[in-house]
Amino acid sequence: MAEENLIDEALSFQLIQYSTAPEEIFKGVLEGCLQRKSLHFQYYSPAYEDATVRTADPYHLLNYMGTWHLIAYCHTKKNLRNFVVGRMRDLEVLDTTFSMPRDFNIKEYLQSAFGIYKGKSINQVTLRFSPLKSKWIAGQIWHKDQKVKYIKNGSLELTFPVANFAEITMEILKHGSGVEVIKPKALREIIKHEAKNIFKIY
Repeated sequence: MAEENLIDEALSFQLIQYSTAPEEIFKGVLEGCLQRKSLHFQYYSPAYEDATVRTADPYHLLNYMGTWHLIAYCHTKKNLRNFVVGRMRDLEVLDTTFSMPRDFNIKEYLQSAFGIYKGKSINQVTLRFSPLKSKWIAGQIWHKDQKVKYIKNGSLELTFPVANFAEITMEILKHGSGVEVIKPKALREIIKHEAKNIFKIY
């Protein structure tokens, strides 16, 4: 049996949540990244009802949790932005070329804070998992700079940097009553508000 067939039988991946990207959009984004050409496109964000028109310099194409993301310098926002490729429409690869900034390092950027959302404002988040939930959390790496503290009753505290509360909020809610936000207060309030809304539904 061929070696590649043995690998296929021994190893596989399955994603239960992922977003597709139109082939023509994906090809255009990839072309922009490889040839260092700026992109012009319409972008549909959940934060806005209408699409916004963007011009961006594509730095890096990343598949995160089954969804393609473009890390690019947005000419409108004058900053790095994370664009979900599946939300891009009417993409045009421009003839305008750009140079990658010398101080940009994709590995450092991706490792700067928890999750896909990045930013200059970093908060240290501390989560306390119940003794039962800690058995599942122990050994997991949420961030390269995380700090782990074990409590005598079997609980586990995990501390790591977060630049945006959106993704960590969803992660916390997945664990239900098995986790408590110790800090910061702002994140505690977000979870408390969500818990009240969930209670109203049930």
